[in-house]
Amino acid sequence: MLKKISLSLTFILLLTTTFFASLNDKVEAATYHTKAISVAKANLGVPYKWGGITPSGFDCSGLVKYSYGKAGKVLPRTSAEMYTKGTRVSTLQVGDLMFFAPNKASKPNHVAIYIGNGQMIQAASSKGVSIAYTNNVYWKPRFIGAKRI
Repeated sequence: MLKKISLSLTFILLLTTTFFASLNDKVEAATYHTKAISVAKANLGVPYKWGGITPSGFDCSGLVKYSYGKAGKVLPRTSAEMYTKGTRVSTLQVGDLMFFAPNKASKPNHVAIYIGNGQMIQAASSKGVSIAYTNNVYWKPRFIGAKRI
């Protein structure tokens, strides 16, 4: 009888630990996604600079790398390299990385951070660090996928 109670308590403890560990992972992810978005938003209006990785000028992947770096996550330098990381997702959540290419068969040449409500923050060559709608007539047909980091 004591053995059954002990096994039951061990099982309950294991389930509880697993549940809270999973919950903690989700809270941590929400925290660094929120932090990365806050960093990116703090740089709204910064001019576009090809190869730029600092608040004096960003290119698209430079903004994403910088923002996530400030949030404690190290990402590769280019959008094509970033596309090899994370988990591919079909339903966007805040903080997911959105990738774009000139055509569906090519490697990504642009990356943005999904900020919710059908919007993304990016460093665009035409506007610098700015917010755009994901269904924008320019970006929507170039979207090739999203990754969750």
